[in-house]
Amino acid sequence: MHLIWTILIGFIAGLVARAITPGRGPSGFFLTAALGIGGALAATFIGQALRWYRPGQSAGFLGAVVGAVLLLVLYHLFNKKD
Repeated sequence: MHLIWTILIGFIAGLVARAITPGRGPSGFFLTAALGIGGALAATFIGQALRWYRPGQSAGFLGAVVGAVLLLVLYHLFNKKD
């Protein structure tokens, strides 16, 4: 059940991040869920490195959204169409 909950929260965080970030990004259920889950992992890793979170503690929903927005910004930086 924990895996299903993580995928659902990741999908919602990915949707929010896609709504906040301008431009076209990856679309589809699986890519949006992966974006949100990746954002949560990125926020957890960065938060633990900066000692905002204790070891073993993960970022919450807001951290997942911020991490997903960061991933989308990086995606847009490296995927420019000239």
